[in-house]
Amino acid sequence: MTLVVGVDSSTQSCKVVVMDASTGSVVRQGRASHPDGTEVDTAAWWVALQAALADAGGLDDVEAWAIGGQQHGMVVLDVEGRVIRPALLWNDTRSAGAAADLTAEFGADELAQRTGLVPVASFTITKLRWLRDNEPDNAARVAAVALPHDWLTWRLRGFGPAGESPRGPVLEELVTDRSDASGTGYWNPGTDGYDRDLLVAALGHDAVLPRVLGPLEWVQDEAGRRVGPGAGDNAGAALGLGAGPGDVVVSIGTSGTVFAVSETRTIDPTGTVAGFADADGRFLPLVATLNAARVLDAIGRVLGVDHAELSRLALAAEAGAGGLGLVPYFEGERTPNLPDATASLTGMTLASTTRENFARAAVEGMLSGLGAGLDALRGLGVPLERGLLVGGGAQSEAVRLIAPLVLGIPVEVPEPGEYVALGAARQAARVAA
Repeated sequence: MTLVVGVDSSTQSCKVVVMDASTGSVVRQGRASHPDGTEVDTAAWWVALQAALADAGGLDDVEAWAIGGQQHGMVVLDVEGRVIRPALLWNDTRSAGAAADLTAEFGADELAQRTGLVPVASFTITKLRWLRDNEPDNAARVAAVALPHDWLTWRLRGFGPAGESPRGPVLEELVTDRSDASGTGYWNPGTDGYDRDLLVAALGHDAVLPRVLGPLEWVQDEAGRRVGPGAGDNAGAALGLGAGPGDVVVSIGTSGTVFAVSETRTIDPTGTVAGFADADGRFLPLVATLNAARVLDAIGRVLGVDHAELSRLALAAEAGAGGLGLVPYFEGERTPNLPDATASLTGMTLASTTRENFARAAVEGMLSGLGAGLDALRGLGVPLERGLLVGGGAQSEAVRLIAPLVLGIPVEVPEPGEYVALGAARQAARVAA
């Protein structure tokens, strides 16, 4: 039996799966929590990774490993390999002004052509500009810039500050993959190369950036085990789900994510669709929405029911909810870009205003919001033939049954699983072969 390890270092926690490379079956698992916040000491990730690995039985009998993780986070290192300041995570919005400044300087069209992205606060490039403008002394010390999964891979391979790691601070040994590089805002998915002029425009000077490994490239850790390139979380999930061209993953969590596997690159100057790369040599155009499972939470509270009863009520109503419609922009919306919008209920009559129709309108409204993401992908010519419904919201029977009607494509609901970690494990199995 050849064992491989996949890691998902997410915002909330670190998950580890140990997989039999020949069968794909999970033989051991481990988990450890991450601290809350949008700014995190990276040492907490390192402690959690070690704890989760220990919980999963360690690496001694493992042939290869790979790490998937949260995208966009800014990890800055000095010449001695020390982390200069706590990492700014994807959900840290203090760099919104920096995003607007970069867009004004270069233009949305040009940035979309060069990087596949129009800057928003989540992307790394905006965080580097924020650092330059607000912490110039820290910015001047930056010798290398990494993403969370890059830094963890580097540390687990044995690199790090002198005295804290066996292999020392070799910054040139930082590695990443196409998917995570494509979320920085200074990497071009069309050329597979960094756009260093944009890096300098953000940070103020050049710096070491992780070498971007191809899908089947590998490096080694101190013990000689093969180490895969890793992946950003969405690309890792696509690997774990076995998604291919024509598939679109609809993730219904607190917020919503819609991403498709595409053979061709997408360029969207409006910024609605982020033109990411995937971890398999293809592309992963992605749309994010703010309102997803929280829509069901809110309406469940109003009706005084749990999720199971909300689902039963929704399925007791006819399609269209008797004309009752819920516009689900409870927290504004990102797709479409309506940050100040609010939710609204339309079509209320004495006949339509029933508990059943209200529940149905909630499910249909939430799915319609995600459907706007599918429409944005279709508008760029991305083929969408099968939907894969994942996340907590996908556990609702009403959501599962109504989704094909609203989204307009066949929908499958995989069994719940740690798909990012599984994707990393599948990648490790490939490089171990």
